[in-house]
Amino acid sequence: MIIIGIESSCDETAVAVVKDKKEVLSSVVASQIDVHTEFGGVVPEVASRIHVENISYCIEKALKDANITMEDVDAVAVTQGPGLIGCLHVGVQAAKTLAFAYHKPLVPVHHLAGHIYANELVVDMKYPVLALVVSGGNTELVYMKDETSFEILGETQDDAIGEAFDKVARVLGLGYPGGPKIDKLAKEGKPVYELAKPKTQGRYDFSFSGLKSSVLQFTKRMERQGKTFDMADLACSFQECALDEIFSRVRAVLDNHKDIRHFVVGGGVSANSRLREKVEELRNEYPEVEFTVPPMYCCTDNASMIGVAGTIAYLSGRRGDASLTADSSLEIQ
Repeated sequence: MIIIGIESSCDETAVAVVKDKKEVLSSVVASQIDVHTEFGGVVPEVASRIHVENISYCIEKALKDANITMEDVDAVAVTQGPGLIGCLHVGVQAAKTLAFAYHKPLVPVHHLAGHIYANELVVDMKYPVLALVVSGGNTELVYMKDETSFEILGETQDDAIGEAFDKVARVLGLGYPGGPKIDKLAKEGKPVYELAKPKTQGRYDFSFSGLKSSVLQFTKRMERQGKTFDMADLACSFQECALDEIFSRVRAVLDNHKDIRHFVVGGGVSANSRLREKVEELRNEYPEVEFTVPPMYCCTDNASMIGVAGTIAYLSGRRGDASLTADSSLEIQ
């Protein structure tokens, strides 16, 4: 089965061709990071316009790199949401055009499901699964009893963890994107500064806005007092506190859901080196659970994961028609 996947939820225009849910025949990603770095973050209108410029080229190159034509494709999968609405529309319209022009089934895909299923590229997921989705726009713990069921156990009440990384990087003058910069700087420091511990309502929910504010207040306080601080130590202190927030919830779920066989991570923040170390620590604590973090090439937004998710959705009978439209707040299901 050959699926062409299209992803345009934020600032990457991506198209990939995936065979039998495992083999990536081609993967094209046109990143806009250099453009948005000038603004210190993604500008939705600018991102949408660049998607329009890139989408046709990406589709053509993905087919060429895979050495196939649209006649060889079994279905067209596309990210329907969530994401930036203008950006999503570009991908959805392109997918609808391809599907109807070549008489192929159209398969809508949830962006977060794509991040979760990216793990299928390296391992067969064993259900029930606990998935940790960590990205610039989302932080969620998702329980999957089987391949097509999603139950959100916990989610952020304010900022997503990736968003918090970007905001703290801005406070420290590191620039955009903040995640990789803080990760790199934190390696040179130690978690010596005490920051506010996040407080949440739900048992498995997250909160990062207070932690972000604590970093800002710390820098302002040091400035008022005429004191200096070590940037690397502050970056390390923030990163440890943020990841402790994540993994305390993960441990709580694993302790209370003894049926979980597999823990997987998805989303751009899964590229964080310290997060990957913490997953290894979990592996030693819960030997009965399998742990998987996707390879670096499919952590950030890409269309390979949409191709995999599209294959699963296609086989489960999900279809889109001419009425399909982008949904910026699409619920995972």
